Amino acid sequence: MWDSIIPAFALVLVIEGMLPFLSPRSWRDAMLQAAKLPDNVLRGLGLVSMIAGVIVLYLVR
Repeated sequence: MWDSIIPAFALVLVIEGMLPFLSPRSWRDAMLQAAKLPDNVLRGLGLVSMIAGVIVLYLVR
C-alpha cells in the first residue's frame, strides 16, 4: 500500500507546486478569491474534487 501512497502524494506536491511556480501572481489572486468564498462552497468544491479523484482511481484501476 505504501508503494502507491507515497508516489501519489509526491505527484500531488509536484502538481500543486506548478501554478505558483509558473504564475505566482495568478495563483495569489486565485487564493485571495478562494479566501472570500463561504465555507459551504469550499466544502462543496472539496467534495467534488474528492469524488472526481475516486472516480479516476476506479477507472484507472
